[in-house]
Amino acid sequence: MMKMKTKIYIAYGSNMDERQMAFRCPEAELLGTGILEGWRLTFKGSKTGAYATIEKEKGLTVPILLWRISDKDEERLDRYEGFPTFYYKRTVQAVRTDADGKPCGMTRGMAYIMHEERKLGLPAVDYLAVLDEAYRKFAFDEEILAVAYEYSSK
Repeated sequence: MMKMKTKIYIAYGSNMDERQMAFRCPEAELLGTGILEGWRLTFKGSKTGAYATIEKEKGLTVPILLWRISDKDEERLDRYEGFPTFYYKRTVQAVRTDADGKPCGMTRGMAYIMHEERKLGLPAVDYLAVLDEAYRKFAFDEEILAVAYEYSSK
């Protein structure tokens, strides 16, 4: 039997919702939590709405979930994320964290990043609620979400 090819996927937006990921990516496995160092969480988008993205910013961090996904899961995510038109993919380095949020190693994974020319905007209330729920569930610093919202309202 051939072993399924997998990769690490770094989620910082609505794909931190385990129910949504189970629906979108039925083969995905949650590996744990982590942090992107030197990145800022923002909301950008188009006329249809604003969604989470990240941009380089020294001194800031973004909490993440690490998923192991299959090629089929990645194809599904590509469609959902609007790749390559809305988001592009980039391999980024992340700090893995333990159950107490303490660093416990490094990893690399694929993240979707919205094209930089997209304008800042505020997400829909229900979208923001999904992120807020994940931040609470995984004990992430909710101030990061509040700062991202404030920053994106400019």
